[in-house]
Amino acid sequence: MEFGLVEVSRLQFAVTAIYHFLFVPLTLGLAVILGIMESVYVMTKREIWRDITKFWGKLFAINFAMGVATGITMEFQFGTNWAYYSHYVGDIFGVPLAIEGLMAFFLESTFVGMFLFGWNRMSKGAHLLVTWLMAIGSNLSALWILIANGWMQNPIGAKFNSETMRMELDSFQKIFFNEVAQSKFVHTISAGYVTGAMFVLSVSCYYLLKKSNIQIAKRSIIIASSFGLLAALSVVVLGDESGYTTNANQKMKLAAIEGMWETEKAPASLTLIAIPNQETQSNEHEIKIPYVLGLMATRSTHKEIPGIKDLVKVAEARVRSGILQYKVLKDFRNKQSANPEKDKAFLRDNYQDIGYALLLKKYRPDIEKATEEEIVKASQDTVPHVAPLFYAFRIMVGLGLFFILLFATTFYQMNIRKNFDKTFLLKLCLFSLPLPWIAAEFGWCVAEYGRQPWVIEGILPTALATSSVPYGNVLASLIGFVVLYTALLVVDLYLMTKYIKIGPEKLLKNQ
Repeated sequence: MEFGLVEVSRLQFAVTAIYHFLFVPLTLGLAVILGIMESVYVMTKREIWRDITKFWGKLFAINFAMGVATGITMEFQFGTNWAYYSHYVGDIFGVPLAIEGLMAFFLESTFVGMFLFGWNRMSKGAHLLVTWLMAIGSNLSALWILIANGWMQNPIGAKFNSETMRMELDSFQKIFFNEVAQSKFVHTISAGYVTGAMFVLSVSCYYLLKKSNIQIAKRSIIIASSFGLLAALSVVVLGDESGYTTNANQKMKLAAIEGMWETEKAPASLTLIAIPNQETQSNEHEIKIPYVLGLMATRSTHKEIPGIKDLVKVAEARVRSGILQYKVLKDFRNKQSANPEKDKAFLRDNYQDIGYALLLKKYRPDIEKATEEEIVKASQDTVPHVAPLFYAFRIMVGLGLFFILLFATTFYQMNIRKNFDKTFLLKLCLFSLPLPWIAAEFGWCVAEYGRQPWVIEGILPTALATSSVPYGNVLASLIGFVVLYTALLVVDLYLMTKYIKIGPEKLLKNQ
């Protein structure tokens, strides 16, 4: 595969996003857990719960600082590496990002400072309120980011203006209540809650194995296992909702995730295991579970889920339709239209397929003269690489089911039976620490890689969204980001490990 400007720009954004999302889920999860722990302290008035909250709060602060440092860069990339994207949809995409920065991020940052330095300056109730506002701020921050991302997956509430050549905001309400954005939000924050719970659980099990900080560890496990079980169950349930919205709005993504090349008779089977072959457009050694996919994705027994081959035919028809719409647009822009007002009215209602026509830019500049062969190639380009999506999705789901089993077992053994000396279970919890991050990163790969070749689904191909930046500049900055972010990650792990090894009893005693 040719590795040009578009590919290196995509890689740079992917790398910075992956690094950033190493910190985000833990921030989301720990913030809520801190609220629960401090609530117990306020209700019981037992000082040990204050110590527990302060200890986990220190680890939260380290992680939060690293998340801020890695997150700011991503937003600047829209104006540097993706300038045409910013120009084309800035009126829409910029709104939730601005709200996130002005309302959610500043809210969260302000209350993080008050949480850390306000223990002896506020009453118990006031500090508890600050802690919950900090948690709400972190969730609001995620909400607005996911509203922006959800619009890229399902671009509603916007219209194309043939005079300005831009997508413009038509209904903020539709963007806010976008079903894709809402399902992504609840699914993502639930995954963050699982991450926070696993972090607290794993570190607490480490203390029990080392036979140190016993009382704090036991109480932390009680909170983490209870909260984690509820969160893990929520992830699975809300993941099902994400699958339903994907079928409604991104049928090609769903078909690729399932390795579904042919349209099956309803209700479709779920492919449990297979080896997808992109060249032959078929699966090898597949094992299917009858009816499950159809019931989950359509919530019916009679609705079909189209396969990749049939979706390519739909894309081909849209490419042909888009060529006609593009020709009208070109004549209108070049003042070669016989009836400008009529063409303007036509474009107001018929622009949705222009993005499909723009896929032809890969093959020729004058897309209105595209050959049959080029039209077929452009329609085939709407198929993402199936194998990475297929396997990433199954790893994510498999880990999600494992989390339910692990949290349920821990909850039963330690919350109900009060059995904290199961060495195998303690070690299993400890070694499971990185798994929520792996699941979350695979989840984002499915969400973003599955949208290709679109940066905005059906509207703007990724290849046309980049800036005219020299290839060498982007590559050099990519290398710089990798070095810098790796250094930040090492610092984060060092600080986390340092304070975990010191432990809450010694750490709080030295204050």
